[in-house]
Amino acid sequence: MSQRSGSPPPYSCILQEKEQENPCRVFPSQDPLDRADFNAVEYINTLFPTEQSLANIDDVVNKIRLKIRCLDDNIRTVVRGQTNVGQDGRQALEEAQVAIGQLFGKIKDIKDKAEKSEQMVKEITRDIKQLDHAKRHLTTSITTLNHLHMLAGGVDSLEAMTRKRQYGEVANLLQGVVNVLEHFHKYMGIPQIRQLSERVKVAQSELGTQILADFEEAFPAQGSKRAGGPSNVLRDACLVANVLDPRIKQEIIKKFIRQHLSEYMVLFQENQDVAWLDKIDRRYAWIKRQLVDYEEKYGRMFPEEWCMTERIAVEFCHITRTELAKVMRTRAKEIEVKLLLFAIQRTTNFEGLLAKRFSGCTLTDGPGVKKPETPLESTNPFLEDEIGEDGSEMEEDLDRPKKHKAPDNPFHGIISKCFEPHLYVYIESQDKNLGEMIDRFVSDFRAQGPPKAGTEDGGAVLPSCADLFVYYKKCMVQCSQLSTGEPMIAFTTIFQKYLREYAWKILSGNLPKTSSNSGGLTIKSLLQEKEGSEAAKFTVEELCLICSILSTAEYCLATTQQLEEKLKEKVDKTLVERINLTGEMDTFSNVISNSIQLLVQDLDAACDPALTAMSKMPWQSVEHVGDQSPYVTSVIMHIKQNVPIIRDNLASTRKYFTQFCIKFTNSFIPKFINHLFRCKTISMVGAEQLLLDTHSLKTVLLDLPSIGSQVVRKAPASYTKIVVKGMTRAEMILKVVMAPHEPSVVFVDNYIKLLADGNPETFQKTLDMKGLKRSEQSSMLELFRQRLPTPPSGTDGGPSLSFSTPTPEQENSRIRKLEKLIKKRL
Repeated sequence: MSQRSGSPPPYSCILQEKEQENPCRVFPSQDPLDRADFNAVEYINTLFPTEQSLANIDDVVNKIRLKIRCLDDNIRTVVRGQTNVGQDGRQALEEAQVAIGQLFGKIKDIKDKAEKSEQMVKEITRDIKQLDHAKRHLTTSITTLNHLHMLAGGVDSLEAMTRKRQYGEVANLLQGVVNVLEHFHKYMGIPQIRQLSERVKVAQSELGTQILADFEEAFPAQGSKRAGGPSNVLRDACLVANVLDPRIKQEIIKKFIRQHLSEYMVLFQENQDVAWLDKIDRRYAWIKRQLVDYEEKYGRMFPEEWCMTERIAVEFCHITRTELAKVMRTRAKEIEVKLLLFAIQRTTNFEGLLAKRFSGCTLTDGPGVKKPETPLESTNPFLEDEIGEDGSEMEEDLDRPKKHKAPDNPFHGIISKCFEPHLYVYIESQDKNLGEMIDRFVSDFRAQGPPKAGTEDGGAVLPSCADLFVYYKKCMVQCSQLSTGEPMIAFTTIFQKYLREYAWKILSGNLPKTSSNSGGLTIKSLLQEKEGSEAAKFTVEELCLICSILSTAEYCLATTQQLEEKLKEKVDKTLVERINLTGEMDTFSNVISNSIQLLVQDLDAACDPALTAMSKMPWQSVEHVGDQSPYVTSVIMHIKQNVPIIRDNLASTRKYFTQFCIKFTNSFIPKFINHLFRCKTISMVGAEQLLLDTHSLKTVLLDLPSIGSQVVRKAPASYTKIVVKGMTRAEMILKVVMAPHEPSVVFVDNYIKLLADGNPETFQKTLDMKGLKRSEQSSMLELFRQRLPTPPSGTDGGPSLSFSTPTPEQENSRIRKLEKLIKKRL
């Protein structure tokens, strides 16, 4: 409102400035006067281009004056309109201020009226609140007086009934008195209330002493005969004991159970014949009779919630565990495996009977009663209870998902825990049995010999493997039922020992030995090759044996891995870290690797004479390109002999057959390239023949996984990539050899482009294949070093460089000719 009337607001000024800067953007116009770059001289020249046009100067001046008057009228109208707008705005603001003032006044009036109403309500309800407080206090006083009357009368009656031993009435009255006394805890400062509370405590103490004396009189501790028996007085006394201090109830239970089991302590003393393990059934037969006797005579005397039958059985178990441990410690030398297993079986059966009869609710309470340490899950390392003799169910079980079973026997180990220190007898026996089993496997294998080719046993898992794991499972079930602690660890250690022995004696020990010398060719072998004889190979039976051992090792590896997982689930959590079968799994993995390596070495050694023959052929004197060379036929023959046998015997372990193919290819292709470099002074026709042979070998290697099979499967991509990469390099080497070495620059560049190899040694070998003289090779090597591209910064300047491979158009012509020739020959 501080601006003068008629002055434009700030945004109007900005708009005017923008219009002045470029008015044509806001109001498009064709009038030259509205242009931003208006020039008066040009405008006048436009109006009067010639002297004759000056005759109309008066008309032009009149038009301009008329236009000026119109603009003045428009400006005057706009300015007056702005003045009226400012006046209207001030008037509207004043009216709004007046309305706000009126609204504020109304709000103040409403607030004043609300305060007056609130004050009025408080005055009205003040008397009502006083009446409510008075009523509440009066009700509390009356209730307290009633409780005090009940408490005083109840204490008097309680004292009188205690003297008369009226336990039936005392049980109900005492509970009521105790409940009423709880309401007076905040009034203990009053002498009369404190006196009543002390009288109640004295009455409770007298009741406890009196009830214990009554039970002592009815069931004297001395002797095994009971002078008294159950009565209604004692039954009511038990009800009173529920209300008294819990120590009274515990003392009654303790004395009764001790007196009830006193005969057992005499009959089964350590020096008695019936105390030994061979007569352990008599202990359990005795307690069964006693429990039946108790139910008939004293079942109604004690309250049901005391679970006296279960408490007697639990105390019997604790005493039996202690006595058995003492007897076995004294006569440890007399413990035999059969006797120990007999006692364990009878004991676990009795513990199972207790679990069916009782709930185990007393195992966590009572003086000196502790719940046995039972595993949270079943300790059986396999999920099923029984297994077939052929081990097939075992395989299905190990592939099953893990199942977590809650314990269903709270009494497990309550007695049988005492056998744990003596389980070494059982473990030593199983150690001996497993050793004899391994020796029997060795002798049986030698007697039966390797699996026969063409039979179902060829390449199958050895039967001894399943027998070993079945026996281990049975032993583990027995051990896991006794303990999930140190004995389980000890037994696992023993089985680890015999897993390694099985791998060494049965698997590795029966692998055929290679007769060829891996260190290189001897003079004898060279002479044999010259005479056309073949290198020593594994027989078909030996190949089947190797495949069978590989399959068995693979089965043992998978089974051992699953066993480790299950043992970690079943053993005590504190001992999980001590279960580690990694060493045994590594042993079986080594057997698998050795088996695959033997198969590769056998086929590799069978192909060596053919490759050696290739390197000794006079490639310079080859006059024409014919069918594939004899050495290629020899290699293909050996591949077709071995690979189908290996594939059929490894049908159940397809991944290891793929590993065999990859390892053989990785061994054969570098060896083939090395033998190519040994071929010296190759003519153009000889190089073409070698290129044809290389293409034939490449085709055979690509079909290697399914060669000789009726069902053609596509080879794995990883394997195909290895073959294509390796054999393409061999083809590129031969293409370089076929190329003319003049001019030298073109030859070197072609070599670098095709082989992508910056190693001077490889280049020199290629020159040797072409039969160049040393003087020519020197200049070529120097030129090769100069033409090598500089490696990118930040990379190793090694001899092997990465170059782009030749385009398909550069290779198609010669490859197509070779393919046509091969098809024609075939």
